[in-house]
Amino acid sequence: MTTVLVTGANGFTGSHVLEALQRRTEVKVIAACRDAAKLPRGFAGEVRTGDLRDARYVRNLVEGVDVLCHGAAWTSVWGRREESRRLFLEPTLALIDAAQAAGVRRFVNNSTTSAASPEDSADPMSRGIPRRYWPHLCNVIAIEDRLRERACATFQVVNLRLGIFAGRRYGLGILPILLPRLRTHLVPWVAGGRTSLPIIDGEDIGEAFALAATATGLDDYEGFNVVGPEVPTVRQVIELLRDELGYPAPHFGVPFRLAYPFAWLMETLDPIVPWEPLVTRSIIHLLEEVHADNDKAKARLGYRPRHPWQEAVRKQVAEMQVRETRPMAMYRPIT
Repeated sequence: MTTVLVTGANGFTGSHVLEALQRRTEVKVIAACRDAAKLPRGFAGEVRTGDLRDARYVRNLVEGVDVLCHGAAWTSVWGRREESRRLFLEPTLALIDAAQAAGVRRFVNNSTTSAASPEDSADPMSRGIPRRYWPHLCNVIAIEDRLRERACATFQVVNLRLGIFAGRRYGLGILPILLPRLRTHLVPWVAGGRTSLPIIDGEDIGEAFALAATATGLDDYEGFNVVGPEVPTVRQVIELLRDELGYPAPHFGVPFRLAYPFAWLMETLDPIVPWEPLVTRSIIHLLEEVHADNDKAKARLGYRPRHPWQEAVRKQVAEMQVRETRPMAMYRPIT
């Protein structure tokens, strides 16, 4: 039996990975989290509670583990360089060191299709391109690079470049950031909304991780793009929000060559205005064309997503309407 540790088990990715792994009788699942009371209902596996910033906890956490599914993340779409380093980059690099030292055989990493440059995004083995205007993405890429360096026969790495998160339990991302901005009527179409928005439901993410944790015949380092069963355009997503949920669609459009300077201006004004920027260069980057598909994940992992993007969007917006009393911040609150 394979022992699989899931970090970030209280969060969006980790909770869905736990649910997917629990359906597999050939694995023993361990949940790593900060609050056992917030684990998915019905979880019956072992729980190791603590903080990934605690070096002693991390050393004990990885003992006796065969596969580590790293779902833990601290996220920011704008700024917050120091917090991203302290709460995400440094704990993850330390976790990689501890996992390899403890003899963990496989590390499954949580990354993004936005890590690559748009022209290279179809190749999940391509190196990430740091964007100085997005500190957190730079840290995501730094973690990919460290894992690529460490991958070997005794420490396999599976790097999952995931699409845009949506679905149950998700509290940050393009939808919570976009929706209040649409209500201002000041957000434009970028490139006419013709670029793709590779939305993926949390349940498909969980299944992809479970497959990556248990697949055989993988190379020392494997990268996969993982998206939903169909990739919509930005226009399709916004039109669904307009037609079903009453959100306004943009009234004007700009090309990418103007969108980036406009976003830079909004960032420049940030210190003197009492609200977050209307748009940032990181958001424009998320709207760039991503040529990601599931072909490699289907062939090598057997991944077949089942949850349409429309379903994922509806579930997330329904939760937002109940849980959110103010516009979502562009970073994960520090707790």
